[in-house]
Amino acid sequence: MSCQTAQSTQLNLNTSSTSSISLSQQPSPVSSLDFNMSSEISNPPTSSSLSSPDETQYKKVKLENFEENETKKLKSTHNSYTTKKLEDRIGGILCCTVCLDLPFASIYQCSNGHLMCADCFAHLLADARLKEELATCPNCRCEISKQLCCRNLAVEKTLSELPASCLYCESMYARNILDFHQKEECLERPTKCAYSQIGCNWEGPYHELDSHCHECVHPNKPGKEIIDFLKDKTSETNDDQLALNQLVNFLSFEKICFNDLQFKQYKTDEITPKLYFETNRFTAFNNHWVLKARVNDNQKNPNLTVNRYISFQLILKSKPNNPQANMPISFCILKGPMGEVQINPKVNTFEFNQNKTETDFLKLNIKASDCNKLLASKTINFRFFMFQP
Repeated sequence: MSCQTAQSTQLNLNTSSTSSISLSQQPSPVSSLDFNMSSEISNPPTSSSLSSPDETQYKKVKLENFEENETKKLKSTHNSYTTKKLEDRIGGILCCTVCLDLPFASIYQCSNGHLMCADCFAHLLADARLKEELATCPNCRCEISKQLCCRNLAVEKTLSELPASCLYCESMYARNILDFHQKEECLERPTKCAYSQIGCNWEGPYHELDSHCHECVHPNKPGKEIIDFLKDKTSETNDDQLALNQLVNFLSFEKICFNDLQFKQYKTDEITPKLYFETNRFTAFNNHWVLKARVNDNQKNPNLTVNRYISFQLILKSKPNNPQANMPISFCILKGPMGEVQINPKVNTFEFNQNKTETDFLKLNIKASDCNKLLASKTINFRFFMFQP
C-alpha cells in the first residue's frame, strides 16, 4: 500500500514537471505580437511589393523612353545650331519685317531699327495716304515717313555679300554678282535661238544653243516665209514706234506749252467721301486748265488692292475764245525735274468746245510698283506738255 502511494506521488511529480517544461517552452502571445511589429517597422513595404510585376515593368520602360526623348531633343537643338550656316542665321535677322524676304534693293529702317525693303516701305506709305492715316511700322507702331526713316547702308552692304542660289544652276554666288552671273555667265540660263528674229521659237539652256543652231532649219527657209514673218513682227512693234514718232512730230507744232505741276490731295463731299487729286489752275494757249486724277477709278477701298493705277483727265476751266469752233489739243504727262517715277510717254488728243470741256479719264502709263512710289511721295510732281496745231 505504501509502495503504490509512493509510485502515484512520483507520477504526479513527473507530470507536473513535464507540463511546467512545456509551458515554459511555449511562447506567449504578447511576445509574438511584439516581434511581428518590430519586423514590420524594420522592413517597411515598398511600392514594388504593393504593385504587380507588369506595372513595374511599364513604369520602367516609360522612364527610359522619356530620358531617351529628352536626350534627342538636346542633340537636335545643338545640331540645328551648329549645322545651320551663319549666312542663314544672319538672313533671318536682316529680312524685311513686312514680306520676310531678303531685299536686293534699298533697305529702310524705322526710328527703332526695324527693317523694310523699298517696295514694302512705299506700299505702307501709299496705304496710309489712301486711308488718310499716319503710316506706322508694322512691328513697333511708331510713325514712319520719308523724313523720319533712313536707309541702312550697313545692312545693304552686308546683304550684298551674303551667298544666294542661282535660279538656273542652283550654284551659290554673292548677291552683288548674282544678277550678272544669271544674265551673262550661267550655262543653264534660258536662251533664245540666234534665228529667233526670223521665226525660230526654240528656247533652252545656253549650253545647248550651239548644237541647236547647227540643226535649226530657219536659216534655210525660203525668203518669202521669212519676209511674211518679219511683217507680222513689225506690226507688233508699230505701236511703240508710233507713239515715239507722234511725240517727235508734235515738236514741230506751232504752239507748244509745258507746265511743271503738282497733284494735291482732296476728298469729295459725298456721304462716303472719295479720294482724288487735283492741280492748281494753269494757263496754256490763253485758257485756264486743271488736271484731275483718281486711284483705281474710285474703286471702293483701293488700299486693299495690290495692282494700283492712276487715271487723269484734262478739264477746260475757261470759256473758249471761239465758242463755235473746236479746239484740238494734244497732251501727255512726263517725269518732271522733281519727279521720282519714270512715266512712259503716251500722247492723247481731244477736241474741246463749249459743250465738251472734260476729257475721259486716261490711265497713266506707269507700273503698279511705281504707282505706290507716287502715292508714297509727299507731293506728286510731273511735267505736262500740250500741243496745238
